[in-house]
Amino acid sequence: MKLKLDLHDIFNKGHEIDRALRNIIDEAIQKKAATVEIIPGKGSGALKKKVLRFLDQRDIKQLYHRVEKDGDNWGRLFVHFRHDTPTGRRGRGR
Repeated sequence: MKLKLDLHDIFNKGHEIDRALRNIIDEAIQKKAATVEIIPGKGSGALKKKVLRFLDQRDIKQLYHRVEKDGDNWGRLFVHFRHDTPTGRRGRGR
């Protein structure tokens, strides 16, 4: 299962962006989705940076496995999950 979040409609509403990101991550964990596609759009790159900063927060980072920047479309990110542990991450060194 893959979920998708398009941030074009709320690009200038900081608190709504954070809430939308948190909601899609929570939904991915609940539904055991393998991937969340986040579309901040191309624009100036400011929204993409905001999304990456959000994903890099310690409490958020422990919920997913890795972030992939789309090499063909720099206005899109993929957040990958592993659901083999309660937090979505495997232990280090495996």
